Amino acid sequence: MIVIRSLSKKFNSNYALKDLNLNINRGEFYCLLGPNGAGKTTTLKILTGLMKPTTGEIFIDGHHLEKDYLKVKKILGLIPDTPFLYENLTPQEFLQFVGDVYGIERDDTLRGIEHYFNLFQLGDYRNNLIKELSHGMRQKIVYTANFIHNPQVYLIDEPLVGLDPYSIHLIKKLLKEETSKGKTILMCTHILSVAEELADRIGILREGKLVVEASPEHLKETYRDSLEEIFLKITRNIM
Repeated sequence: MIVIRSLSKKFNSNYALKDLNLNINRGEFYCLLGPNGAGKTTTLKILTGLMKPTTGEIFIDGHHLEKDYLKVKKILGLIPDTPFLYENLTPQEFLQFVGDVYGIERDDTLRGIEHYFNLFQLGDYRNNLIKELSHGMRQKIVYTANFIHNPQVYLIDEPLVGLDPYSIHLIKKLLKEETSKGKTILMCTHILSVAEELADRIGILREGKLVVEASPEHLKETYRDSLEEIFLKITRNIM
């Protein structure tokens, strides 16, 4: 579903990514791990078209990212660590706008809004301006927008920032349900327990390079240690 070939990104004389190759299957939950500056967010920005690579190619569901950009955008969903929303709209207005942008029937959009407002306990805030809402509430609105849009591929950067325990439990459940429907998720996170719980495969970046890739179970079996200890040793290059 996601094919990344020889992807590099250079800023001045430094590489944020160097010769990254990834193949992520349809219906797979893939977690990309790495310390700050390893290249995780750069990878997501390139995949969304927000940043151009220095070299390399990307294919999503068979579509070339640069040549078939509009086709790719229709099947992508992005959940950033900091939600960017139209702050002078209400949640209801913003989500109706999202539905219109993606050509979703208004009745379907409204049903989706009601469903996820109930799940995320947002109903009482539907007519507040977004700028009045907390980070966690804004993040729930971003998730709602993505679930209403119903993308084939989710790109997620730090999925649980600012969320309460109930919402964290719910988001993890909903994301696993999406992969069970054949959706593909590429998620970057610093929370190793979340990666261990959700990921089918884990890739670990160090200094812009993919240094390890395996399932959580295979990693722990191979290195005979916890995922936390494995991560620390790999990223510090002491194995």
